[in-house]
Amino acid sequence: MNDAQRITGVLSPVVTPFKADLSPDADRFVRQCRWLLSQNVGLAVFGTNSEANSLSVEEKIELLERLVGAGLDPARMMPGTGCCALTDSVRLTAHAVKLGCGGALMLPPFYYKGVSDEGLYRNFAEIIERVGDERLQLYLYHIPPVSQVAITLGLIDRLLSKYPGIVAGVKDSSGDWNNTKAMLDNFAKGGFDVFAGSEVFLLDNMRNGGKGCITATGNINPGPIANVYKNWRSAEADKLQAGISATRKIVQKQPMIPALKAAVAHFGNDAPWKTCRPPLVELTSAQEEELIRDLKAAGFSMPGLV
Repeated sequence: MNDAQRITGVLSPVVTPFKADLSPDADRFVRQCRWLLSQNVGLAVFGTNSEANSLSVEEKIELLERLVGAGLDPARMMPGTGCCALTDSVRLTAHAVKLGCGGALMLPPFYYKGVSDEGLYRNFAEIIERVGDERLQLYLYHIPPVSQVAITLGLIDRLLSKYPGIVAGVKDSSGDWNNTKAMLDNFAKGGFDVFAGSEVFLLDNMRNGGKGCITATGNINPGPIANVYKNWRSAEADKLQAGISATRKIVQKQPMIPALKAAVAHFGNDAPWKTCRPPLVELTSAQEEELIRDLKAAGFSMPGLV
C-alpha cells in the first residue's frame, strides 16, 4: 500500500456540459475541470452530479481521454466507474487505471434491489480480478438514498481482507453521520480512506480520521470548501465550516444538478451550461431567480471562472 499516492482533500463530481444536440461538450468540460484544479479541488468525474448514469461507457472514455490529453493530471482524478453491467465496470475501471487515474469510484450494481452482501462481494471481486492491475485504487460508493443498495461494514471488511491496498476507501453519501463515523471507527486506522459525501460533514470527518469529501457543491464553491480541508486544525475551522454549510443549504433548496449548472452558467456568463440531458430538466425561471438571488445575497462568487 502506497499511502503517499492516495488522493486526499476535496473532490467534485464534475457537472457534465451538453451541447444543443445533447452530446457531451468536451471543450467546456475540460475548462471546468481545469478551473476546479486551480481551486485545489480534485476531479470525481462521472459521479452522481455528473449525470453519469445518463452517459454511455464510450462517452465517459472519450471525455476522460480528452481531460488527460489536455494535460490535466490524472493522479487527481477519481472517475466513477461503477455500472449495472459487470463488463462495463471492468472496461471503465481498466481504462481509468491505464490512463493513470488516482482512483476509481465504484457504485454497486444498483438496478436489482435487496441483493446480498455475497452478491455485491462477487461483483467487486470479479471487477478487481478482471482489471488485474495492482495500481488500481478502488473507492466504494455508498449512496443508498439513490442506489437503494448499501455498502455495509461487513462487505467492506471482507473486501479489505481479500484486497488490501486495492480497496482504498469509500465515499459515504448516506447523509447519516453515524454511518460515516462507524466506517471511520472500524477501518480508518487500517489505511481505509473515508470521504464524506457532503461538505456539511467535512470538518467532523477530518476530526475523526477521514481524508476529505467528495461533494456536489464542490462544482461551484470549490475554494472555500478546500479552505476548510486545508485549515481544519485551525481556530477558524468551525467558522469556515459554517460558511460552506450555509452555501450548501442555499443550493440544495433547488434540484441539485440543474442548480449547479445554473450557477455555472450565471457566474461564468455561459448560458449553454444550463442544459441537462433527459430525463433531467433545467430549473424553471422562478427557481433560477431564487437560486441566484440567494447566492448573491450571501456574497457568493466563483472567482477565476470567467
